Amino acid sequence: MTIAIVTGASSGMGREFVRQLGGYVTVDEVWAIARREDALRELSGECPFPVRPIPLDLCEDASFDRFAALLAAEKPDVKLLVNAAGFGKFGSFEKIQTIDECKMIDLNCKALLKMTRLTLPYMHSGSHILQLDSLSAFQPVPYITTYGATKAFVLSYARAMNQELKPRGIRCMAMNPGWVKTEFFDHAFETNSAEVQYFDRLYEAKDVVATGLRHLYRTRKDVSIHGLPVRLQVGMVKLVPHRIVMKIWLNQQKKPKNNKGLTTK
Repeated sequence: MTIAIVTGASSGMGREFVRQLGGYVTVDEVWAIARREDALRELSGECPFPVRPIPLDLCEDASFDRFAALLAAEKPDVKLLVNAAGFGKFGSFEKIQTIDECKMIDLNCKALLKMTRLTLPYMHSGSHILQLDSLSAFQPVPYITTYGATKAFVLSYARAMNQELKPRGIRCMAMNPGWVKTEFFDHAFETNSAEVQYFDRLYEAKDVVATGLRHLYRTRKDVSIHGLPVRLQVGMVKLVPHRIVMKIWLNQQKKPKNNKGLTTK
């Protein structure tokens, strides 16, 4: 049985990956992983392949035991792994509980690593791994501090793993979008007041995912960046000292708020 696995599949970017993967890979089944089983079941009408809902909370160790047992029982040939699960919190560190910062590390870093390690024994030459990352991976971002730090890990991990996996014929790529209109902001704004309020450009999830899948399957890139303005920004932060980059970011947040409509609440 050939399969694709998508984490964070109940909403946002993960859900969009399930919708679009049919244009790049043919599988017998898609394993859709997230906490909300009802939302996962809705995917059956949005994907060209049968969808198996697998409700798991990837912040809990027991979830990985269940996933490993499922792999061992089914012994699938995994053609694609998309690690799209993740969340962030915006605001000053005093407003964000330590437990939430640790959960960001658990989900954005540890869960991504565990899913990759557990799945790799079932992947073969020609398989692909996409690690959903962020523009914040390229620079320190005050008031998105811990989230940005977790994404720096993902970028380094994905690029290095791509080199290690080349002899096996497996591609691993980080996808680093800028601001994307998804439910991500519902959680991010819970601890945010005036610290993060200005968003220069907002992209649609369907467009960013389309670019990521095209780069994964039709180029040799180990990093996917959607949009010329974002690519230019990444180039800039590689040349300018990060203390200046952070100062520019902080000055941007003093501009008039343009965050209306970013949350669904």
